[in-house]
Amino acid sequence: MDTGKAAQRWAEVWERGWREHDANAIAALYADEAFWQQHPFREPEAGYLNRVFDEEESAQCKFETPIVDGDRAAVSWNAQTTLVDGGTEDLVGVSLLRFDSDGLVIEHRDIWVGR
Repeated sequence: MDTGKAAQRWAEVWERGWREHDANAIAALYADEAFWQQHPFREPEAGYLNRVFDEEESAQCKFETPIVDGDRAAVSWNAQTTLVDGGTEDLVGVSLLRFDSDGLVIEHRDIWVGR
């Protein structure tokens, strides 16, 4: 497995998937028992993507080139979302990832803040 290619694919699919609210495309990047903590001060939440996508009307986002070391990668990103209630969010974050031998994410920890 080439971690650089797996991480770049992850960034590209997430960028497109977030814009299109395509939770299935994003979910395909993860191993079945992957750990994903969406924020360092929150417990992992099953169904997180579907809940968030239901709250968003639209999203514009940009994922940067991954920084890779061994089976791990860090990817910085930013997003501007419009919520269904008319509000907006400006987000900036970093996703810390670990990949298995098939190039699927087995561990994902996000650190982000709203501006």
